[in-house]
Amino acid sequence: MKKKKAIGLLSGGLDSTIALRVILNFGFEVIGINLKTPFCTCDGKSGICYSSKYAEEFGIGLIRIFGGEDYLQIVKKPRYGYGRNLNPCIDCRIYLFRKAKEMMEKEGASFIFTGEVLGERPMSQRIDALRLIEKESGLQGRILRPLSAKLLEPSIPEKEGMVDRSRLLKIQGRSRKPQIHLAEEYKIIDYPCPAGGCLLSDESFSKRLKDSFQHKEDSLRHISLLKVGRHFRLPGGAKLVVGRNQEENNLILSLAESDETKFTVKGFKSTYGLILGKPEVEDKILSAKICSRYCKEKNLTKHLVKAWTDVPEEFEEIEVIPHTDDKIELLRV
Repeated sequence: MKKKKAIGLLSGGLDSTIALRVILNFGFEVIGINLKTPFCTCDGKSGICYSSKYAEEFGIGLIRIFGGEDYLQIVKKPRYGYGRNLNPCIDCRIYLFRKAKEMMEKEGASFIFTGEVLGERPMSQRIDALRLIEKESGLQGRILRPLSAKLLEPSIPEKEGMVDRSRLLKIQGRSRKPQIHLAEEYKIIDYPCPAGGCLLSDESFSKRLKDSFQHKEDSLRHISLLKVGRHFRLPGGAKLVVGRNQEENNLILSLAESDETKFTVKGFKSTYGLILGKPEVEDKILSAKICSRYCKEKNLTKHLVKAWTDVPEEFEEIEVIPHTDDKIELLRV
């Protein structure tokens, strides 16, 4: 007999990996779905994507969904609001489940399963939030949550006998002990920490993102720049991004538009800076002072800072005294 199909939301975290293991024990053919957004931080230290790692290990197909400009619109104006920071968790889950529903219908799968645990996430994993997400995604009864299934109303796959409810779990709350015990039992190792893999839950990043939205710096390029460097809002309204190491310097230069002003201290090992927007003359001078502060050469009282654009091709040198830390902090985003 041909195996029945199930669509699994596979983040690569411990919960979704255990859920995958449970569903595979029922003999389903599983197709994993992994959502990548500009705000994901879920890769391992070596750059490995955990969802890919476990898809390969368990022998399932994996489909990546990339949330780009359409996802960014959700982050800007979530219908169901934010969590503690700029995390639109309910809207995000609805977005992902709608994508999964399309895949379920395309593949002829019977249901969708996730690693959600009742009460683990305060915004999106309350019972009322789970019901709302099911309704808004058009998946009432078609979402199976194996880790908390015995605490929830039976799903359609349980009612129709596709899944034996007695073999499902009843985990709830924020403690990770039951999952860690199951990981040992299933020999699941090298899983990510439970802190989550989304920058939108990070207070510092959310502060930067809110500032960018307020200044209409809201493209995917701007989001990429938010992840690197030091950020300073200049008095004229433009923003300066300054690299902290050579890797960030290279990334900042690669993301710079040809008509944007770049900075570096001439003649010494130094950081690179980039102004977003059209700077005033005073902003350029201030940016040169800030870049000068992060030059490796500390023995000089003054530095000569190179400022340039590529198109139109313009070049100037600005002699400045490095800005002091206390003044810099007043501008930091």
